[in-house]
Amino acid sequence: MSATLCRDPARFAALGPRWADLYRRCRAATPFQTHPWLHSWWLSYGLPGRLRLVLVHRAGQLVGAAPLMLAFRPFPVLVPLGTGISDHCDVLLDDSCADAAAAALAAGLRRAARTAVVDLREVRPGGCAERLYRHWSGPRRELADSVCLELPGLPPDGLLARLPRTSARRLRRKVRRLDRAGVEHRAVPAGEVPAAVAGLLRLHVLQWRGRGITPEHLRARFAGHLVRALTAMVRDGTARVTEYRLDGRVVAADAVLLSGDFLGGYLHGAHPGLRARVDVSAMLLRHDAEYAAATGRGVIGLLRGTEPYKLHWRPEAVTNRRLLLARPVMAPALRLRAAGRAARVRLAGAVRGRGPVPGVWWVRLNRWRALLAGAR
Repeated sequence: MSATLCRDPARFAALGPRWADLYRRCRAATPFQTHPWLHSWWLSYGLPGRLRLVLVHRAGQLVGAAPLMLAFRPFPVLVPLGTGISDHCDVLLDDSCADAAAAALAAGLRRAARTAVVDLREVRPGGCAERLYRHWSGPRRELADSVCLELPGLPPDGLLARLPRTSARRLRRKVRRLDRAGVEHRAVPAGEVPAAVAGLLRLHVLQWRGRGITPEHLRARFAGHLVRALTAMVRDGTARVTEYRLDGRVVAADAVLLSGDFLGGYLHGAHPGLRARVDVSAMLLRHDAEYAAATGRGVIGLLRGTEPYKLHWRPEAVTNRRLLLARPVMAPALRLRAAGRAARVRLAGAVRGRGPVPGVWWVRLNRWRALLAGAR
């Protein structure tokens, strides 16, 4: 095993075929670890000179990868590529030599981190980063991160059978209303994805008008990322873009990301006129459940957020993990970063009426940030 550090964006771009081969040999990987998703994210959100890929090879074959970028918040931090718009972040390890690759990746990452804290956000339980965490020999800390919701990969009738009788009856009525409305759907081929994504984003804006849309979804960099990533992912079978038509007009669209055992509904948009006629969430979930069952995928990911329309289906709440790693010299910075997370959680709870505002911790945290910023 040999671990190397790649800082060259051109080399990252050229890694596509070997990255895809490693991805297929990593059962725990989610679609957010595909090369098209990560490289497209880098083109939209990466900063010059900040790319940090730790790569592990065995006899010339890529068997491990940690896709990271250097940031300053305010001290140096290595964060995953995909941060912010990815529901799951992780490293990749070849299943045939996962422990040895994790040990080599940990050694390479210690050299790459130097005076930086490694902050691995949104690691899905069972992710490869957990194995890396176990092999880390320096200071480390594990925290809770975002909550994601998941359903078993059952056909629609199987999902309804899990619900209480009253809830199931109500949702069956909504499904029958869908059939009467005559909504048709089609999978968009790769060559038509750019136009379909543009339409999806327009519908997404209409859907959320006046209701607080996520600001990033309005930005050109996000649109550019989606077009690049989804075009390549539809072509290689790790994404599916679907258009829904009524009376010959596209009234809804969604993008679903796929891995071996996982289907995740990433983004959708629907015209307000359609929402007045049918339950759009039931329409999308029925289609996702049919596709997951037909392709043998065991998990339907509703991803981050606990919106009421998701909770109607009684999903399981799965808490992502946040893994902080550092060399001994950066132990104080690691503790500070962990304390900052704890302070934000406490403050969020106070805002929701769950406890007192953490005044002392908040003051101490900002004092340390100011001192570190001044030292840097």
